[in-house]
Amino acid sequence: MLEEKNDNLHEADGKSGIGLNDSSPDDAIETSISETTTENETSLPESEVENIEAEEADHQEALDAITNSNAEESEDETLKERHAIPMQDYDTFSLDALVDELKRLVNTDKVMSVKDHIEEIKKSFSLQFNHLIEEKREEFNASNQDPNEEFQYHSPLKSKFDEYYSIFREKRNAHFKHLQTNLKLNLENRLTIVEELKELINPQENIKDTLKHFNELRERWKNAGAIPKDKYNHVWNNYHFHVENFYDYLHLDREARDLDFKYNLEQKQKIIARVEELANETDISKAFRELQDLHRIWKEDIGPVSKEHRDTIWNKFSELTKKIHDKRELLFESQRANEQQNLEIKKEIIATIEVLATEKVGSHSQWLVQIQKVEALRNDFFAAGKVPAEVNEQTWAAFKTAVRNFNSFKNSFYKDIKKDQNDNLNKKMALVAKAKELQESTDFSATTPIMKQIQEEWKQIGHVPKKYSDKIWKEFKDACNHYFDKLKEHKSEENSDEVAAFDNKKAYLDTLREFQLIGDHKTDLDAIKAHIETWKGFGKVPFSRRHIEGKFNKILDALFEKLSLSKKDTEMMRFSNRIDSLSESNDTRKLDNEKIFIMRKIEEVQNEIFQLENNIQFFTNTKNAKKENSIVLEVRKNIAIHKESLEVWKDKLKQLRNLNQQ
Repeated sequence: MLEEKNDNLHEADGKSGIGLNDSSPDDAIETSISETTTENETSLPESEVENIEAEEADHQEALDAITNSNAEESEDETLKERHAIPMQDYDTFSLDALVDELKRLVNTDKVMSVKDHIEEIKKSFSLQFNHLIEEKREEFNASNQDPNEEFQYHSPLKSKFDEYYSIFREKRNAHFKHLQTNLKLNLENRLTIVEELKELINPQENIKDTLKHFNELRERWKNAGAIPKDKYNHVWNNYHFHVENFYDYLHLDREARDLDFKYNLEQKQKIIARVEELANETDISKAFRELQDLHRIWKEDIGPVSKEHRDTIWNKFSELTKKIHDKRELLFESQRANEQQNLEIKKEIIATIEVLATEKVGSHSQWLVQIQKVEALRNDFFAAGKVPAEVNEQTWAAFKTAVRNFNSFKNSFYKDIKKDQNDNLNKKMALVAKAKELQESTDFSATTPIMKQIQEEWKQIGHVPKKYSDKIWKEFKDACNHYFDKLKEHKSEENSDEVAAFDNKKAYLDTLREFQLIGDHKTDLDAIKAHIETWKGFGKVPFSRRHIEGKFNKILDALFEKLSLSKKDTEMMRFSNRIDSLSESNDTRKLDNEKIFIMRKIEEVQNEIFQLENNIQFFTNTKNAKKENSIVLEVRKNIAIHKESLEVWKDKLKQLRNLNQQ
């Protein structure tokens, strides 16, 4: 036997990992790997000749697809493992997702198994990121008023991407350097083996020694390693040519040659049986990957067969190869149809954005709606999937142009309101200056309402240029917080005094309840006034305990009633006590409301007096004017009561105004 009869079909059962060739048959380079060629010895009609030539071309296309893929993977065996890693539609990934996927793939041990995946990721990332940069530049140009300021945009995401891609590039370069060294040495070794094969055809040498040398060369060839893919077909065909020459030379030892032919035929028949099974495999990509490996075994591991079987078995193998190749082409056509459908979807999205770029919008809120629409369309565009490679750049360019036109249209609107934003900026800067001026004030009763008013004014002012927004807001917020923190500390200090005041007033109520009038009007009145002053001297009580003031006023009312004071004096003393309480609480809002209420009452009483006096005038002009009747007397009485009431209200207003002047 010329070689060991071990089963060379250990990978033909489909159980071992076999590499996937994703390259299209269109990429195949012209080569010839047929074992034999035959010439037509009979003349055929021209139409039949053309059909035969077309059929042979189809067969050759299928064979070239297999051969070129095997040539590539024979150069670098790690390429086979790329088929175990799914090729995603990276155009649908977000920038964040692309970076995460790149990070995951870079950690793969065999860098060439993910090379195609990483290059696709890079392509998708570059297209999306460049589009983002263009948008950011347009936003900068639209909002920036300083012509000397250059556009800058830092993206941590881009930094991460560059970092991971740099790791991949270093791994790839190291792999290539190591691979090229080995490829060169392996090529030299195989060429040496071919030269030694040529020299085997030597009639002077003993046939037994020649066979031994031949088998040694075949074993060396088998273990010689990968060679450059551009040399693959030439070197292998050259090797097979000299192997077949040697077999022809072996007619001197026909028995050994025929046994070897028989063994090789059996192995190739096993391959054909397996390929027939693969022709019915539903997973076309898986079937094609295994077919690649079977072609490699056929070509690299199994020797020739006898001439009588050579054409028949090769044609059968080629026919089955074409059948699987055709099914793969149908799969590619289906994928291309999906890509064409994705293209139509993206065209519709682009057209919709182009329409939005011409719709007139007159307010910020309406523009927000438009921006949300475009953002949703952008997401739909990215999610639509791959389009045919030949129009990918064109589609991206159309999308970017549509978005750019929309942004330009939007920016022109905001450019028109830039003046308003600058005016708002000046107003807010004035409020910042005012807040800073008041932030150290300790006159809390006067400053607190002003600070609150400043805050309300800030809320009413519209947007300012984005460039200054955060800065002035921080300054304003810090000034306000500084003041109100001081106010809080001040109130915290006051709280302890207020609690003490409450305790004192609570105890004093018991004393006041025991107080008795002695019957002398002046003495009793002075005593009541003294109690009032003592009560005031205790100070303000906590807001939640101000009910004690009501208890005090109730006791005073009872004392005033016993004292038989005039109605005016009683009313004014009660009012004075109430106003003093409001004044102590620094409740300017209630004091202002009280003032407004009194002024309205004065106006009402004056109007009532005016109306009553008109009524008197009516009665005095009658024929019985000299004699006033009961109605006139009643009206005069009401006028007197209203005038007395008016005097009280005016005294109250005067007291309030005097309080404001203090």
